[in-house]
Amino acid sequence: MALNYIWIFFFLIAFVIGLVKLIFFGNLDVFPEMVNATFDMAKTGFEISLGLTGVLTFWSGIMKIGENGGIVNIISRLIGPFFNKLFPELGKTHPAYGPMMLNFAANMLGLDNAATPMGLQAMGEMQKSNPSKDTASNAQIMFLVLNASGLTIIPIAIMVYRAQLGAADPSDIFIPILISTFFSSITGLIMVSIYQRINLWDRTIIAYLSGMFFFISGLIYWTHTLPQESLSLYSKVVSNIILFSIIIGFLILGLRKKINAYESFIDGAKEGFTTAVKIIPYLVAMLVAIGVFRTSGAMDYMISGIRWGVEAIGMNGDFVGSLPTALMKPLSGSGSRGMMIDAMKTFGVDSFVGRLSCLVQAGTDTTFFILAVYFGAVGIKKTRHALVCALTADLVGLIASILLGYLFFH
Repeated sequence: MALNYIWIFFFLIAFVIGLVKLIFFGNLDVFPEMVNATFDMAKTGFEISLGLTGVLTFWSGIMKIGENGGIVNIISRLIGPFFNKLFPELGKTHPAYGPMMLNFAANMLGLDNAATPMGLQAMGEMQKSNPSKDTASNAQIMFLVLNASGLTIIPIAIMVYRAQLGAADPSDIFIPILISTFFSSITGLIMVSIYQRINLWDRTIIAYLSGMFFFISGLIYWTHTLPQESLSLYSKVVSNIILFSIIIGFLILGLRKKINAYESFIDGAKEGFTTAVKIIPYLVAMLVAIGVFRTSGAMDYMISGIRWGVEAIGMNGDFVGSLPTALMKPLSGSGSRGMMIDAMKTFGVDSFVGRLSCLVQAGTDTTFFILAVYFGAVGIKKTRHALVCALTADLVGLIASILLGYLFFH
């Protein structure tokens, strides 16, 4: 519902500003320009979705090979002890763990839409053991907040968008996204643990969190010591090595399990293709609305007002151009995706704002959408502390993204 009002709001504000420009300033071009924007942005939305189709098809196929090859069991062995401490009411062999692991894996790879079906399955399994069916259980809240915090290790979709728009190095946002999503996810975990009185000083939890903290801290220190040119080069090399290693690793798993990797790939690819096609109308609708909103001048007025306020208190205001993406992200994935693409097209795909918009897009997830879909699918009406924990993680992710944007790209 929120997305519906936002979408209509864009058109109505653009129409009002267009009338003001026409009547009071005699601008005869404003409405023809807005109509032309509808055609241009509709074309852009379709072309971007078309480019995304191939990548989603491929990676969904690779994910299916990994799933059939036993990646869930491997992940369970690696992080099972950690999860058992975070979800104590589920026990050690709850059926929700399988789809939960795949959901987190898809989110980490940046395959947002591929993660949703597995997330809904995990939520349904947890609901079966939920004693109060209209109230979110502790396990369901922890799962939802970790989803909403948007932990992304490999932002495939964002790299594809950057490639589609002509970025010199589509993967240069890899390391800063990894770091920013780590901070948002840790914040979500801490917030839920405080509410649920989970002992974060447990030796198992401390061991896992310490390992992640020292890795990220070392990564931040290492990148801070590198000159800008070397930073971009290392980010490019590391991200592509990891991407290709995942492909090879999943194929080796398939060989080890003696599955038909090709058939598994085709099954997964069909699901990915269907998902990519479903994205087209949503992306086109939002891009057209944003295009009209920007062409009317409304976006410029809003950004100028925020920039004036930021600079009035002595801060650098270069980051303000990415705020539309940040403000839209908790409400709508397609809406924030449209804002991100619009920022890259307007300011330049390799500009500071263009890159920062990508960091903001990947830094958190669509909190209100996830809350509505995941809880709505199992009939939960009382969300307890889920929203405040998720929005706190969103805020920390946004701040981290802005700071990292200045560190890496300014």
